[in-house]
Amino acid sequence: MHGTPLRILAFDGGFNLPIWVGQDLGFFDRHGLDVDLRFTPGSGFLVTSLMEGTADIALAGFDNIVAYQEGQGEAQLSAAPDLFAFMGGDRGFLTLMAAAPIGSIDELRGQTVSVDALTTGFAFALRDMLRMCKIADGDVHYVRAGGTANRFGDLMAGKHAATLLRTPYELIAARAGCQVLARAGDMLGAYMGTVGAARRKWARDNTGTVLRFLRAYADAMQWLGDPVHRDASVAVLSRHMDGLDVDLAGQAYDTLMDPDSGLIRDLHFDEAGIKTVLRLRSHYGQPARQLSGYSQYIDMTYLTQAFAPMAAPR
Repeated sequence: MHGTPLRILAFDGGFNLPIWVGQDLGFFDRHGLDVDLRFTPGSGFLVTSLMEGTADIALAGFDNIVAYQEGQGEAQLSAAPDLFAFMGGDRGFLTLMAAAPIGSIDELRGQTVSVDALTTGFAFALRDMLRMCKIADGDVHYVRAGGTANRFGDLMAGKHAATLLRTPYELIAARAGCQVLARAGDMLGAYMGTVGAARRKWARDNTGTVLRFLRAYADAMQWLGDPVHRDASVAVLSRHMDGLDVDLAGQAYDTLMDPDSGLIRDLHFDEAGIKTVLRLRSHYGQPARQLSGYSQYIDMTYLTQAFAPMAAPR
């Protein structure tokens, strides 16, 4: 018997491991969901898909939600967006990687650096990392290249000198001879990366589906966090991602499940990370907005409802 169809759109990468575990081990089935996970070529396509109803839930950078709600997104939408985040996913996993012969951030002057979109996603994180190293926007040439998988491919093909990669693509690139120039977490501190997002209207009309998704996702996270399941988790990861042997998949798993910097196990939002995203968008976003509060971008109601203690029987 098939469950409720749920169309999820995400960026390609190891941070989808809870979804793959949920699919492969039946956690979604047990909660009555039939999950269809697809990958987006970029943030504009992702937001447009949510708005047009061809995707139900997106796993995307928190900055994307803020950008479009503030009228700073690149894609032209047919209606005013009503996007919000209902769960926290990760803290970004952002690593600045460069192709040979680039060996330092200072050597990026005059080079081409790729981002997903020029005004959303992790572009502002990269610009701020370079600014901290005294490299101004005009010192490099930024190009729009789409999601992590696309940027990884372009980096490997020698089209661009450097880009931000997310786990496990930085591991694959390093094995291929690319250089780790910096990690965003070391330079920017806390950062709110992936969140679960949807349209407010869709979530209101499908509250039960959202709650079941949260419970199934949490079950998958709990399973992943048990050290007994490390080898099985590595097998799932290597099965779903090209270019990962057991060794690289094991390294990726350790990065993804790091208790301090990995996937957010309780699905809550990182408040300090949210403030970093808003700080960067306030500085770089156009048209200029001074952003401080964040209640308009998130709704904790679904998390609270999904995991509220069951009432004791009378």
